Amino acid sequence: MESGNTELNIELVAERLAAVAVQMERALAGMEERYTHACGDVQRIVATAEGAMVEQRDASRLDTERKLLIAEQKIAMLQAQLEQSAAMPGRRTVGAHGVQMFAKSGVASGNSIEAGTIDAALSGLSLEQRIAVKSQLARAGILS
Repeated sequence: MESGNTELNIELVAERLAAVAVQMERALAGMEERYTHACGDVQRIVATAEGAMVEQRDASRLDTERKLLIAEQKIAMLQAQLEQSAAMPGRRTVGAHGVQMFAKSGVASGNSIEAGTIDAALSGLSLEQRIAVKSQLARAGILS
């Protein structure tokens, strides 16, 4: 009788092993499905992140190009102003106070005044004041 019992036990163990193998196959199939789904999610996340980086880089490039264009326009405007101011002569007149001071000293108002005449007219001023007046006259193009 023991041999019948052993055969029955072997058949029972074989059935159980077959049932476990079926369950393992189902579990494996489920794990493969989840893995495939997770890989798809990861690929979508990576694509979204790369797209956002490309958009940000493009926006940054456009912003830089816009700033460059504005800077070039400002440079062109400043160069035009510089050329225009270079074409126009500077102030070539003496203020009313200067004219009165020179008139009192006997200096005639003309286009050019000699340095010796200026020195005589400015003799009543301090050294710093004489230097300031002479530099203004030189800038105005009146001092020769």
